[in-house]
Amino acid sequence: MSKHYANAVWEGNLAKGNGVFTLSSNGYKGGYNFSSRFEDNKNLSSPEELIGAAHASCFSMAFSHSLDQSGYKPEKIETDAEVTLSKTDSGFSIAEILLKTKGQVSGIDNDKFVEIANKAKENCPVSKALTGTNIKLEAQLI
Repeated sequence: MSKHYANAVWEGNLAKGNGVFTLSSNGYKGGYNFSSRFEDNKNLSSPEELIGAAHASCFSMAFSHSLDQSGYKPEKIETDAEVTLSKTDSGFSIAEILLKTKGQVSGIDNDKFVEIANKAKENCPVSKALTGTNIKLEAQLI
Protein backbone atom coordinates (compact mmCIF):
# COMPACT_ATOMS: atom_id res chain seq x y z
CA MET A 1 0.00 0.00 0.00
CA SER A 2 1.27 3.44 -0.91
CA LYS A 3 0.65 6.40 1.38
CA HIS A 4 1.07 10.07 0.48
CA TYR A 5 1.11 13.07 2.80
CA ALA A 6 0.36 16.75 2.69
CA ASN A 7 -0.11 19.37 5.37
CA ALA A 8 -2.20 22.55 5.50
CA VAL A 9 -2.18 25.36 8.04
CA TRP A 10 -4.87 28.06 8.17
CA GLU A 11 -4.53 31.21 10.27
CA GLY A 12 -7.33 33.67 10.92
CA ASN A 13 -11.00 33.71 9.99
CA LEU A 14 -12.36 32.60 6.64
CA ALA A 15 -12.63 35.99 4.95
CA LYS A 16 -9.31 37.51 6.04
CA GLY A 17 -7.17 34.50 6.90
CA ASN A 18 -4.44 32.84 4.92
CA GLY A 19 -3.24 29.30 4.48
CA VAL A 20 -0.18 27.39 3.39
CA PHE A 21 -0.08 23.80 2.17
CA THR A 22 3.05 21.68 2.06
CA LEU A 23 3.67 18.54 0.05
CA SER A 24 5.65 16.09 2.14
CA SER A 25 7.43 14.47 -0.82
CA ASN A 26 9.47 17.50 -1.81
CA GLY A 27 8.56 20.26 0.65
CA TYR A 28 6.75 22.30 -2.00
CA LYS A 29 4.70 25.03 -0.33
CA GLY A 30 1.82 26.98 -1.78
CA GLY A 31 -0.52 29.61 -0.41
CA TYR A 32 -4.28 29.90 -0.50
CA ASN A 33 -6.88 32.32 0.85
CA PHE A 34 -10.53 33.30 0.54
CA SER A 35 -10.16 35.35 -2.63
CA SER A 36 -8.08 32.69 -4.41
CA ARG A 37 -10.83 30.17 -3.73
CA PHE A 38 -14.12 32.06 -3.98
CA GLU A 39 -13.24 35.09 -6.10
CA ASP A 40 -11.19 35.72 -9.22
CA ASN A 41 -7.82 36.23 -7.48
CA LYS A 42 -5.45 33.73 -9.06
CA ASN A 43 -2.29 34.92 -7.28
CA LEU A 44 -2.52 31.98 -4.89
CA SER A 45 -3.80 28.41 -5.21
CA SER A 46 -6.99 26.78 -3.93
CA PRO A 47 -8.09 23.33 -2.80
CA GLU A 48 -9.97 23.01 -6.10
CA GLU A 49 -6.84 23.75 -8.11
CA LEU A 50 -4.99 21.05 -6.18
CA ILE A 51 -7.83 18.60 -6.83
CA GLY A 52 -7.62 19.52 -10.51
CA ALA A 53 -3.87 18.86 -10.58
CA ALA A 54 -4.36 15.52 -8.83
CA HIS A 55 -7.18 14.50 -11.16
CA ALA A 56 -5.38 15.53 -14.36
CA SER A 57 -2.24 13.70 -13.24
CA CYS A 58 -4.08 10.54 -12.21
CA PHE A 59 -6.19 10.46 -15.36
CA SER A 60 -3.17 10.95 -17.65
CA MET A 61 -1.40 8.02 -15.99
CA ALA A 62 -4.51 5.80 -16.08
CA PHE A 63 -5.19 6.67 -19.72
CA SER A 64 -1.60 5.94 -20.71
CA HIS A 65 -1.82 2.57 -18.94
CA SER A 66 -5.19 1.72 -20.52
CA LEU A 67 -3.84 2.54 -23.98
CA ASP A 68 -0.76 0.40 -23.38
CA GLN A 69 -2.86 -2.50 -22.07
CA SER A 70 -5.00 -2.25 -25.22
CA GLY A 71 -1.96 -2.64 -27.46
CA TYR A 72 -1.33 1.04 -28.28
CA LYS A 73 1.82 2.95 -27.43
CA PRO A 74 1.06 6.41 -26.08
CA GLU A 75 3.69 8.99 -26.93
CA LYS A 76 2.20 11.87 -24.95
CA ILE A 77 -0.96 12.47 -22.91
CA GLU A 78 -1.73 16.02 -21.79
CA THR A 79 -4.74 16.72 -19.60
CA ASP A 80 -6.24 19.94 -18.27
CA ALA A 81 -8.78 19.87 -15.45
CA GLU A 82 -11.41 22.57 -15.01
CA VAL A 83 -12.88 22.34 -11.51
CA THR A 84 -16.11 24.26 -10.89
CA LEU A 85 -16.89 25.37 -7.33
CA SER A 86 -20.56 26.35 -7.02
CA LYS A 87 -22.74 27.78 -4.30
CA THR A 88 -25.90 25.84 -3.54
CA ASP A 89 -28.62 26.19 -0.92
CA SER A 90 -26.64 23.86 1.33
CA GLY A 91 -23.28 25.64 0.85
CA PHE A 92 -20.40 25.33 -1.57
CA SER A 93 -19.59 22.18 -3.49
CA ILE A 94 -17.49 21.01 -6.39
CA ALA A 95 -20.22 20.78 -8.99
CA GLU A 96 -18.22 19.55 -11.96
CA ILE A 97 -14.80 18.60 -13.23
CA LEU A 98 -14.11 18.80 -16.94
CA LEU A 99 -11.08 16.83 -18.06
CA LYS A 100 -9.73 17.95 -21.44
CA THR A 101 -7.16 15.51 -22.75
CA LYS A 102 -5.05 15.39 -25.88
CA GLY A 103 -3.03 12.39 -26.86
CA GLN A 104 -0.39 11.42 -29.37
CA VAL A 105 -0.88 7.71 -29.98
CA SER A 106 0.20 5.84 -33.10
CA GLY A 107 -2.05 3.36 -34.87
CA ILE A 108 -5.35 4.20 -33.13
CA ASP A 109 -8.51 5.68 -34.58
CA ASN A 110 -10.47 8.44 -32.88
CA ASP A 111 -13.40 6.24 -31.78
CA LYS A 112 -11.11 3.75 -30.02
CA PHE A 113 -9.12 6.63 -28.49
CA VAL A 114 -12.31 8.14 -27.01
CA GLU A 115 -13.55 4.73 -25.83
CA ILE A 116 -10.31 4.03 -23.93
CA ALA A 117 -10.27 7.58 -22.54
CA ASN A 118 -13.76 7.12 -21.09
CA LYS A 119 -12.75 3.80 -19.55
CA ALA A 120 -9.70 5.47 -17.97
CA LYS A 121 -11.89 8.28 -16.60
CA GLU A 122 -14.07 5.74 -14.81
CA ASN A 123 -11.13 3.73 -13.47
CA CYS A 124 -8.62 6.32 -12.34
CA PRO A 125 -8.38 6.34 -8.51
CA VAL A 126 -9.04 10.08 -8.22
CA SER A 127 -12.20 9.77 -10.35
CA LYS A 128 -13.32 6.97 -8.04
CA ALA A 129 -12.65 9.17 -5.00
CA LEU A 130 -14.76 11.95 -6.55
CA THR A 131 -17.84 9.86 -7.38
CA GLY A 132 -20.15 12.54 -5.95
CA THR A 133 -18.95 14.99 -8.59
CA ASN A 134 -20.09 15.24 -12.21
CA ILE A 135 -16.97 14.38 -14.22
CA LYS A 136 -16.97 15.16 -17.93
CA LEU A 137 -14.36 14.32 -20.52
CA GLU A 138 -13.28 15.83 -23.82
CA ALA A 139 -10.72 13.67 -25.63
CA GLN A 140 -8.78 14.70 -28.72
CA LEU A 141 -6.41 12.49 -30.70
CA ILE A 142 -3.58 14.55 -32.19
